Amino acid sequence: MNELIAVATITILAVISPGPDFAMVTRNSYAFGVRTGLFTALGIACGVQIHVMYTVFGIAVLIVDSPTLFMAMKLLGASYLIYLGYRSFTNKTTLTFEQETKNVPSPLVAFRIGFLTNALNPKTMLFVVATYTQVVNAGSSLSYALGYGLFISAAHWVWFSIVALFFAAPAIRQRLLARQSVLDKSIGIALITLGASLVFAKIII
Repeated sequence: MNELIAVATITILAVISPGPDFAMVTRNSYAFGVRTGLFTALGIACGVQIHVMYTVFGIAVLIVDSPTLFMAMKLLGASYLIYLGYRSFTNKTTLTFEQETKNVPSPLVAFRIGFLTNALNPKTMLFVVATYTQVVNAGSSLSYALGYGLFISAAHWVWFSIVALFFAAPAIRQRLLARQSVLDKSIGIALITLGASLVFAKIII
């Protein structure tokens, strides 16, 4: 029971802390509406399972112990965040509350954005690895380990669905769309900064 409480506490604190996932769900929700935001949230939750799977089956140990592999993963994740930030910063499309359906990303595209944002985020990898190596008992069964992974994904899905519903609310969305240019540039700068920090910040487990 103590182990479950510890995993739940660490997960909740990690999920609600601002980061690339929050930025992408926020932008997709106010820009394109609740459906796009919710599919982005679902993609994030599924992306977490990538980190869970390679951690549970031991591949993460090789990544963390190999500076070259770890740096390659950091560069890949950082490049994707910087790309998304650049797209947001240079966005010239002016959206309105009555945005036409043809201009809204498909559910698959929204899901893919959320999935890749999380799956390529080294900080999520380090959080998952730290949780399993420092909190979860080494003697725990595979079913318990996978169960914790499902809980971590569910926590991401619930939180970011709430974020999507909030920022896609008509009153909030209208206000944000009126300031779309400033918000797009702010989110773009935030994503670029986060991407750069993944490369240059010293992260210790």
